[in-house]
Amino acid sequence: MSAIRLLVLGAVRMHGRAHGYQVRNDLEYWGAHEWSNAKPGSIYHALKQMAKQGLLRAHETAPSTVGGPPRTEYEVTDEGLEEYRTLLRDAIRSYDQDMDVLSAAVGFIVDLPREEAVALLKERVEAMKGWRDEVTEYYTPDDGPESLGHIGEIMNLWVHSADAGAEWTRGLIERIEGGAYTFAGEGDPFVGVLAEGEENPYATGVPDPGDHD
Repeated sequence: MSAIRLLVLGAVRMHGRAHGYQVRNDLEYWGAHEWSNAKPGSIYHALKQMAKQGLLRAHETAPSTVGGPPRTEYEVTDEGLEEYRTLLRDAIRSYDQDMDVLSAAVGFIVDLPREEAVALLKERVEAMKGWRDEVTEYYTPDDGPESLGHIGEIMNLWVHSADAGAEWTRGLIERIEGGAYTFAGEGDPFVGVLAEGEENPYATGVPDPGDHD
């Protein structure tokens, strides 16, 4: 799974309608350009591609405030919403997602009902446990990785990473079950996007041709 599709669909959904520069600004505000492939070119390409695929609906609006031709605003279609929720659920439940995909999913996890989020996270823990049990039965010697030479450190790395991931996931489950955060259907959600014209202290400031689309 690519994180960029989930990030772009999620950002547009939070606005209702948003032009490409707004989406770029939000993702830079979240630091996604540092921990994912959410670079300007990728963002604008994803918007256009998903519009062609029927996941986003494109609207031509007033001229850009930074000059140039009229901007294009996007909104998520019913098909796009279904795709967004599928991507989100798969990213939360899967133990083997890349860190950028999991990070994107955590950023949108409150779009789900609390009980569903917990259930998906518990699936993730069980999947990680199953993977760990399987690989340690065959690939982790009782006397440590040294008996396999430095190659043994590869599996050592994966097992320790899985243990850390499982510990973090169990902690998140505990916090959510304890009432942390506002989930779908519980009230006004946390506002995690910038308002039109709001200054972004984390903006890269690097211009891109797509900024004017």
